[in-house]
Amino acid sequence: MQKLGRMISEELMRDYKLIRMDIGEDAHLKAKGFVFTTESYEVQGAGHLCIMEMHAMLGLMKMETVILSSFDKDMPLYNLDRVIVPGKITQIAELYDTQLSTYPGHHLDEFRAIADRDSDMEDYISAGEHWYDRILYPCSYHKTGRRSILRAGNKSDISARMDETAARHIHTFVSQIKTAEVCDKEQKRNKVREFADNLISHGGPAVDQVTRLFGSEISERLIRNHMYGV
Repeated sequence: MQKLGRMISEELMRDYKLIRMDIGEDAHLKAKGFVFTTESYEVQGAGHLCIMEMHAMLGLMKMETVILSSFDKDMPLYNLDRVIVPGKITQIAELYDTQLSTYPGHHLDEFRAIADRDSDMEDYISAGEHWYDRILYPCSYHKTGRRSILRAGNKSDISARMDETAARHIHTFVSQIKTAEVCDKEQKRNKVREFADNLISHGGPAVDQVTRLFGSEISERLIRNHMYGV
């Protein structure tokens, strides 16, 4: 499968300059069989990009995460995750309302259309309720499945379909950034900071795991500085 980080960075570099930030030892973290690598970028004229990869169980479990925080343009917070375990893939593309004004309905429709293309695939349902559910746009994408599935009478590899969906999702979001309204950068950054602070205060499945592995000091630094750029 294609790397999500490579997909989004190549898409962004068509129109924006990416400046990689030196995050020191936080770029490579290891604990209890879990290995995390993190890259943090300033996206000039757009915001902040984080690319994170994790592997565990001797490489049998892999996770990729990309987070694009828009500061210069009034766009949602963008989060794309992929988890791979033997024989199964889960892909999640989420948009969170961290905007200063209303997200245009036709932008929401573009993401609904992407999700509808994979309506035959199994929905991934996260256990329990989370504090961020109230600001999660319903056009977000949550799918899971095994490597081979049946679609329109023909077998196709789910990994290829998820690659295609990820590429379409990323392209759509970056295209929307280019035409979005320029906004007050500090006000927008404060909205993203509020999201990061709530994530630290109230937690989430991935954040809770990172905190258990590396402690609250490293976890908070990863979230604020490297993941969301605030």
